[in-house]
Amino acid sequence: MTPTRATERFRVVGMDCASCAAKIETAVGRLSGVGHVSVSVMSGTLSVTHDGSLAPDAIALQVQSLGYSISPTGAADEGVKVYDVNDEASHTPGRVIRAHSHSGDRTPADQPGKRQVHDHAGHTHQDLDDGPWWRSRKAMLTIGCGAALAGAWIVGQLVPAVGHWVFALAMAVGLVPIARRAVMAAAAGMPFTIETLMTIAAVGAVFIGATEEAAAVVFLFLVGELLEGVAASRARASIKSLTALVPQSALVDEGGITRELPADTLQPGMMLLVRPGDRIAADGEIVGGESSVDEAPVTGESTPNHKQPRDAVFAGTINIDAVLRVKVTATAEDNTIARVVKLVEEAQESKAPTERFIDQFSRYYTPGVLVVGALMALVPPLVLDGNWSEWIYKGLAVLLIGCPCALVISTPAAIAAGLAVGARRGLLMKGGAVLEGLRKVTTVALDKTGTLTEGKPVVTDVVSFSRPEAEVLSLAAALETGSSHPLAVAILARAKADALSVPSATDARAISGKGVVGRVNGQSLFLASPKAAQEKASLSRELEAVVSAFNDQGKTVTLLLIDDRIVGLLAIRDEPREDAAAGLKALADAGIATVMLTGDNERTARAIGNNLGIAVRAGLLPEDKQRIVREMQRNGQVVAKVGDGINDAPALAAADIGIAMGGGTDVALETADAAVLHGRVRDIANMVELSRRVMNNIGQNIVMALGLKAVFLVTTVAGITGLWPAILADTGATVLVTANAVRLLGTRLS
Repeated sequence: MTPTRATERFRVVGMDCASCAAKIETAVGRLSGVGHVSVSVMSGTLSVTHDGSLAPDAIALQVQSLGYSISPTGAADEGVKVYDVNDEASHTPGRVIRAHSHSGDRTPADQPGKRQVHDHAGHTHQDLDDGPWWRSRKAMLTIGCGAALAGAWIVGQLVPAVGHWVFALAMAVGLVPIARRAVMAAAAGMPFTIETLMTIAAVGAVFIGATEEAAAVVFLFLVGELLEGVAASRARASIKSLTALVPQSALVDEGGITRELPADTLQPGMMLLVRPGDRIAADGEIVGGESSVDEAPVTGESTPNHKQPRDAVFAGTINIDAVLRVKVTATAEDNTIARVVKLVEEAQESKAPTERFIDQFSRYYTPGVLVVGALMALVPPLVLDGNWSEWIYKGLAVLLIGCPCALVISTPAAIAAGLAVGARRGLLMKGGAVLEGLRKVTTVALDKTGTLTEGKPVVTDVVSFSRPEAEVLSLAAALETGSSHPLAVAILARAKADALSVPSATDARAISGKGVVGRVNGQSLFLASPKAAQEKASLSRELEAVVSAFNDQGKTVTLLLIDDRIVGLLAIRDEPREDAAAGLKALADAGIATVMLTGDNERTARAIGNNLGIAVRAGLLPEDKQRIVREMQRNGQVVAKVGDGINDAPALAAADIGIAMGGGTDVALETADAAVLHGRVRDIANMVELSRRVMNNIGQNIVMALGLKAVFLVTTVAGITGLWPAILADTGATVLVTANAVRLLGTRLS
């Protein structure tokens, strides 16, 4: 019998560095029955897969034992329990956890928008997202430690005899919480943490009489942690800001009565009235009115898009010109923005290969630093008759220089920033591995319909022989009125766009495989394929040449007959997307080859391919597309497959990177590794460019992290620098790396 597997996701308050994530991951991973643990600092989330045998509160207890607050995802909004534990019980075995419901009676700390954060055994981590950073407990501790250090310096100047002791007390203000965190981490299975290195170095400095430096080192360490928290908070805010785009309420039309409802209560099928200047409160479909809609907040488009009935609109976009009636198609939990946020948070929990390597490296690196520091402190005095105080001092400095925080944060910070930038542009990548892998793509294989083209046939040409073009179009529209066939929809849309008056048809009916017949104003009409039209009227050589020319352009031709006489024709084609040619050129400029893989016939595919300048493989079944992708891979190419339909799913799964085009089927979106939500071909090149920028940023971060440590290691051994520069090297490297990663948030894509 297959064991039950359950996955739970939590929000963890207070994670702001790689060390936090590592401690939580290790502690939760030690629980019996836990199979996989994934932690994201940048999104503040914890995902745990287990066999279902865990006690209900086991995960919460384990995380809280490290001093963090934890709640199930969505707890604050959905009224589910929030795990909490008071300070007095924070280390009592078998303690009871209170489950607060965010409804009914609330204490002030439980009010909506306010999160209660507890200091567990002096732990100083606190979520900096919930208010100004200077009001956080971490900032208060840093300020307090700084004030104690300043006070110790003043006392030391006035009463030098007690200087050693007052600096030791100043150091203790900051070191006690750090040491407690080190002990809790060791108890949870992580004895080699940055807090451990910090505690050993500071205590050791006191024993060799360097109390002033020890106090300063502790203060600088807290400053560095505070800056890390602020930077991490800013990265998280870039994703959370998306949710703020959706308005709190919406005007709902219920049987002619309009009333205002909270946006999070909207259900599919409800009818919204969206006034000019209002944000649209839900994903939906326009059923009445036409207007320009500013989609820049969601898609990044600088120019508003004209929307009309049957067009889709996204939550958070802005109606500009006129009142729209919008039918809701998704709940608040499933609208475009909510899905973007959810996918990005899940992606941040999925580590890139580089990040996984650095995580594994750091597990051996930190104990290695302890060994090197111990050898430096002991070997020269024992073997070379060196000065004990001098070499112990240098050994302690090595511990500080060796702190791995900057190295460990170098990759996830950049990955999180890259995912956030992509999300704002509607570029979703399901994990750091995908973001990292995109830079290696050498070939992009694209579907035609709905990917390179709009997926909506349009009337491109109206040709008249004996009646005006407008009459040919209006009579064709009369026959197609009420039909949902894609060609009929195209004809009706063109007639509406040309503002034509469409007469009423009688006895209109479809003849399978041939066309549509009916009567208008006493005339017998037949809208037919060229082959069916030949059964009623002969086609001249000139007309056959015109039809053939349109077919060579990939256009479908329908002829209009009145009383068995051909009076005109309409040419219809699924046109390339506006940016298709520019998007393919951008890929070529990036050194990436392109090929069209389509199930359409050779003539139609060649017409589109020649127009766009792309190689074509046509007449393909789903298994053919998959086979071609595998052939390219065997030839050494790294393939990205782009598609939007069920027939693309096998190839999407086989490709090195599968990319679903916006508006595609659920199967394509689920199978793909990434998605271009807003259907721009140019965004495929943007994904690759973003990947390359992120990986360049990671390279810079690693060089900065290791380079600074190498420089200060040499200068410390040479006796040029000591404890202060050592902690500045670690703190400075961490801040530089984080700031460099956050710099990616300002990335502008074409």
